[in-house]
Amino acid sequence: MADSPITLVEGGGTLAQQAMAATAPEGMLIAPIWKRVVALALDAFLITVVIGLLTSGTFYIYLVAFDLLLTTQAPFVILTLVIHIMTYWLYFKYTGRNYGRSLGQRAMRIAIVHDDGSLLGIAHWGRRAFHKTGYIIPVLGVLIGLYHIVRIYQNPSHRSPIDLANHTVAAVDWSLPAITRQGLR
Repeated sequence: MADSPITLVEGGGTLAQQAMAATAPEGMLIAPIWKRVVALALDAFLITVVIGLLTSGTFYIYLVAFDLLLTTQAPFVILTLVIHIMTYWLYFKYTGRNYGRSLGQRAMRIAIVHDDGSLLGIAHWGRRAFHKTGYIIPVLGVLIGLYHIVRIYQNPSHRSPIDLANHTVAAVDWSLPAITRQGLR
């Protein structure tokens, strides 16, 4: 009789679940990449609308006015970029501290937790927020995001370089242990 073309892998689940099985709680699911991208887009949309309304759109005119870098307006363009990055850093840091995730991640039911499924402490959010600001740098942020998507697909645990650097997991919130879900807002 010929060997069976079907092989059974001990432990079951997806490859990402098997890779995380050593440290993650049983049943914790990794959030799919499309949910992470949509969550970031929702966050960016929210911040863009708020800043756009507060500045009547002038802020974003200076943010993308790269041709002004060769004129006397260069300090305003650079200052706008610094304010842009700081706004996102503060947003990601303080929504993480207060809600355990950003508002976009909350809308997409994504929870950011440690490898073992426990919630992140207050001290962890600043570093994670700093890493996430790379995604919002005009033009360069898109390239960083695409690179990270490729890295997520290459990584057997389907974790982003930001997750790996911060020892975190972007998990589906309903798949977390009950004690962890209670800590999320």
